[in-house]
Amino acid sequence: MNKHARDYLNKFKGTQAQLAVSANSGLIQAWRPPTGSVYKLNFDVAVLANTRSSGVGVVIRNSLGEVMAGLSTYGPVVASNEEAEVLACRKVVEFAIDAGFMDLMIEGDNAMVMKANVFPRLDRSRLGHIYDDIRTLAAGFRSLSVGCIKRSANSVAHSLARYASHLEEELVWLEESPPPAPDALYLDASLLNDE
Repeated sequence: MNKHARDYLNKFKGTQAQLAVSANSGLIQAWRPPTGSVYKLNFDVAVLANTRSSGVGVVIRNSLGEVMAGLSTYGPVVASNEEAEVLACRKVVEFAIDAGFMDLMIEGDNAMVMKANVFPRLDRSRLGHIYDDIRTLAAGFRSLSVGCIKRSANSVAHSLARYASHLEEELVWLEESPPPAPDALYLDASLLNDE
């Protein structure tokens, strides 16, 4: 009985040590504005557990951090998180083109999807044709860069993606702050002002 208790205690201590390391290594990343005349598009997707449908949130901001456009929309039923993210990525690229943004930096928090858009390759996977669509659409931008960020730097888009679960049709905001995300926008602005 003592050996079992000692083993259990050692396992508990080891688990606590691992948790402490992972909590400290996950530094919070803040949203940063783009430079010059480039606009930054942040997007996120939320998979709604009860229906497996997705919600997509998008915010496009300028170098001052001002909202130029926002989108919250209810997405299709998806089979996986990767499918939700890649469909959202295609949707946001289409949205940016329709809204007239030609110089863009796109950031999302799914490393696999963002990497696939940076390093084009022949993709014969089930989702390969969607990645091809994104690359074809992206060729229409004057300048485009793609990056991956942590969720902490993507909170406005995340708020809009979660809000989509309450929608029956998409909501678009042009040159106004999206009402579903005031706290996230305030936090981003306050972190910029602290520098």
